Amino acid sequence: MITETVRVRAAELAGAGGLPAFVYDLDALRAHAAAIRAALDAAPGAPELFYAAKANPDAPILQALAPYVDGVEVASGGELAHVRRALPDARIAFGGPGKTDAELAAALDAGVERLHVESPHELARLAALGRPADVLLRVNLAGDRAGVALAMSGPFGMDADAIGACVPLLDSAPHVRLRGIHAHLASGLDAAAMLRQSAEILAWARPWLAARGVRRPEINLGGGMAVDYADPAHLFDWPAYAQGAAALARDGETLRIEPGRAVSVYSGWYVTDVLDVKRAHGDWYAVLRGGTMHLRTPVTKQHDQPFTVLRRGGDGPATDAPVTLVGQLCTPKDVFARQADAGRLATGDVVAFAMAGAYGWNISHHGFLMHPEPGFHYLGTARFSPSR
Repeated sequence: MITETVRVRAAELAGAGGLPAFVYDLDALRAHAAAIRAALDAAPGAPELFYAAKANPDAPILQALAPYVDGVEVASGGELAHVRRALPDARIAFGGPGKTDAELAAALDAGVERLHVESPHELARLAALGRPADVLLRVNLAGDRAGVALAMSGPFGMDADAIGACVPLLDSAPHVRLRGIHAHLASGLDAAAMLRQSAEILAWARPWLAARGVRRPEINLGGGMAVDYADPAHLFDWPAYAQGAAALARDGETLRIEPGRAVSVYSGWYVTDVLDVKRAHGDWYAVLRGGTMHLRTPVTKQHDQPFTVLRRGGDGPATDAPVTLVGQLCTPKDVFARQADAGRLATGDVVAFAMAGAYGWNISHHGFLMHPEPGFHYLGTARFSPSR
């Protein structure tokens, strides 16, 4: 669960008073990305791979992934500027609802390859800029999304009626070039479910684009590949998805996917130490330095974050019983894992939470209670400064 590189650095940080910290193993990230790349390359016709920067936009993460991805998907003007600084030559797609006029203009200034248009009003505002732009229209198909981790509801994209309203706008603005369709409908799907969803999207998009004379269409099938926090070794089946998606592909069209979490989540650890161990109302608690204001994911997803304990404790309070791991915040929601089997856990022990390489620091409420920020350490064959 924890790489030796991270284990060694965690011990060093604990000895130097450098916790809590996010520690990233860039070699592990590269190996995982290379395996995804190999699966896609082994299936001619498989989709292009764009990394969703929202999962983890840290510059060292982006730079480590660059050789293995075809481009980067951003969802704000801030992400756009950041990614362009980190990867000046990257192909970029700009998606997400609520783009401002300034963001649309910035996308054109930055040479964004594709804009994912979310509404007729957004398309009209883009057309009003009077500048050449290549767009995919985002469709939000109705369908059964029962059981998915996250279904993309009304604010995202357009239903069939709304997307039809884009046609006269495109006809009146030839400088806005329709290149295809974008559809990210749900997250948390295994390979079989992702392929069923991909087939659903293609069945709708192909006749719609053909009726509008789009040649060599592009169809972005979205992201949402499943990540299993309860069993980190259970990975999304990239070879099966690549082969299945390639079988769905047709000559003359470009398919594209934009995973984020499933690419970067396995490369990061949130490392901290135990400040106190105590019993309350029959249950044991370990209070850790830091908290979910640094790593919000377990609260957001209501799960137990997987972890490894590095034994360093001394003669302070300890327990061998199942223990709930909490942070320093003044809220009962500040919980990393409930009633977890940690073996013997003592004050001074180091806890390394795995699967912190996506949706960790960047989605967390940093300022609550004004505790110190964590450190950031990027390890691997190409060393990066701990500063962000």
